Amino acid sequence: MKDIDIYAAELFEEAKRFLEKAKDAENEDGKKAFLHAALLLGMSSLEAHLNAISDEMAERPNLEVLDRSILLEKEYRFEKGKFKLTKNLKMYNLLDRLTFIASRFALPRKGLDTSADWWSKINQGICIRNSLVHPKEKHIINYQQVADAFEGILGVLDAIYLAIYGQHFPALGRHLDSKMGF
Repeated sequence: MKDIDIYAAELFEEAKRFLEKAKDAENEDGKKAFLHAALLLGMSSLEAHLNAISDEMAERPNLEVLDRSILLEKEYRFEKGKFKLTKNLKMYNLLDRLTFIASRFALPRKGLDTSADWWSKINQGICIRNSLVHPKEKHIINYQQVADAFEGILGVLDAIYLAIYGQHFPALGRHLDSKMGF
């Protein structure tokens, strides 16, 4: 297991622990802080998992420059008759990268099931995360919204793992139970 895989798993365990702490919080300020921490760490974990998978897929031979650009989030340009990656960051939409990886590298070459329950949950989770990261007004979140976002994270990671590796996402069995005790 690579360091980024371990780190991504640790982030999700921390996120789940903060969600547990939010459920047990005795006051609203603590509950709100734990929910914010849980959601932001959970989404960070999803992005870390996605980056680990992307890095692995980018090592495959015979990839086009555009494939590598999306996987590595690097700009490309046309130079001396060829497309080349630059060192500049080129961010792509998270869900677009997920669907690209699933459709491009899946074993039976099929995309993600965007009609699955987890798809709407991950979309909603991303919207909530964006409202915290790019606030335009006060946004209040609740336990169920964060739990649903985590269901979406688990669902999308499981779907990606099944599509690419032919096996379930390893942490799926623990569901929302953290193995951390802080």
